[in-house]
Amino acid sequence: MRAPITDLPLAFEDASLRARGVEIVSNLDLKIVSGAPTVLLGPNGSGKSTLLRLAMGLIRPTSGRVTWGGRAIPDERLAMVFQRPVMLRRSAAANVAYALERRDEQRVRALLDRVGLAALAQRPARRLSGGEQQRLALARALARDPEILFLDEPTASLDPAATKAVEDIVQAVAASGVKIVMATHDIGQARRLAGDVVFLARGRLIERAGAAQFFPSPATSEAAAFLRGDLVI
Repeated sequence: MRAPITDLPLAFEDASLRARGVEIVSNLDLKIVSGAPTVLLGPNGSGKSTLLRLAMGLIRPTSGRVTWGGRAIPDERLAMVFQRPVMLRRSAAANVAYALERRDEQRVRALLDRVGLAALAQRPARRLSGGEQQRLALARALARDPEILFLDEPTASLDPAATKAVEDIVQAVAASGVKIVMATHDIGQARRLAGDVVFLARGRLIERAGAAQFFPSPATSEAAAFLRGDLVI
């Protein structure tokens, strides 16, 4: 178990991102606090992935700001797993070792074991299945010993068995004290994992609520429509 996070919240303060005259994220006010996973839910194009990249510091808002405990976002203590992770042309173990500050074979073995890939340590990473690659990406991210782990649709292209394997890891990581912030458009997955839900549409924050409140009784018509399976544009 890691110590409780002390530097949260991660705060978006009237943050917007515009590109080529299009507002991708609009006037976002949001605080990410410690605790159970926060799930970003919404249709494709709603701004979920952009929000994660802003939070990670990969892009900067064109107005407003994003802060960590009231300060600039640090270069460390954050990690992100993308929908289609890039695998290095080396073994699974070497992919994890590359993410460590110094080579530590014991730490590599422990990380691979944590994601159920210890038996495949010497297999070329690009020969792993899609689900195995996603679990390897999680091991690489955990090598940074993050306090917040951002996940961008990590199971979007996986079959049910591979999805469950990834979700089991996510739940175990969250239970260890790492804050999970995950984007998905899969309502079932959000129900299984979310402690609280941030519902986005058209780059705007539409609703924020605990999962126990959001799913049975959403407060906005757009969230209710999305949960019914209606198109939300």
